[in-house]
Amino acid sequence: MGRRTLKPHSDTPGLDAQLLLSEILSQTRTWILTHPDVELEGIQSQTFVRDLARCEAGEALPYVLGWWEFYGRRFKLSPEVLIPRPETELLIEEALSFLMTHPDRRKAADVGTGCGGIAVTLAGEIPNLMIVATDNQLGALRIAQINAHDHHVLPRTWFIQADLLSPVGARFDLICANLPYIPSDILADLVVAQREPRSALDGGEDGLQVIDRLLAQVPDMLAPGGRVLIEIGADQALVAQAIATKSIPNSKVEILQDLAGRDRLLVVDTGD
Repeated sequence: MGRRTLKPHSDTPGLDAQLLLSEILSQTRTWILTHPDVELEGIQSQTFVRDLARCEAGEALPYVLGWWEFYGRRFKLSPEVLIPRPETELLIEEALSFLMTHPDRRKAADVGTGCGGIAVTLAGEIPNLMIVATDNQLGALRIAQINAHDHHVLPRTWFIQADLLSPVGARFDLICANLPYIPSDILADLVVAQREPRSALDGGEDGLQVIDRLLAQVPDMLAPGGRVLIEIGADQALVAQAIATKSIPNSKVEILQDLAGRDRLLVVDTGD
């Protein structure tokens, strides 16, 4: 029933149905696969039908589940935050590489934290990391705080409602950001804009409006020898590099590709 219902609405209807059943039955997906004849009872059946209807109506599966996995951790979600995506794991890998090779660098910022995926992951991987996470949406910060609590890093994370980093009076060794970078004129044609918060997607006329504003703040916020990591769109590399070079003179600026070979990450390193 689940697979058949979801097939017109998903590229992975079987997997989606398994995840819904796993949540309803409080069992692993492996258990679901090895018990294909399990029967739902009462409220379980009603919940499954309701969840399928929500997916049919166009609601994203992670919002129906109330969580999604990112870098091996489960993050609680609500429609107030973006769904974390595998592409952002490149940013995590580069951040961890920097932190592990610079054990004296333990002050970080996650700008536009959303569900807290970047901040919580980095704090979870680096036990003595102190990280400030900002977002202009109070609802997102509440979700991020819950995730920090659930993953036992709340004492080392500070959540601030802010426009980028402007009110934060500190310097950071590492600044990470996954900000809106989709140009406004193409956003309306994308399914993601119908399912996820537009404010977390809309990057203005060229898609780089918010990133441009953050890079302008970086010289006052980044410690000497620090690193900036910002996720970008696949066609924004040249312009993003130019903005970073102008905003942060005498820095090393490069673009890294994701696993699909698409430009994905702006990396800025400053000298000591």
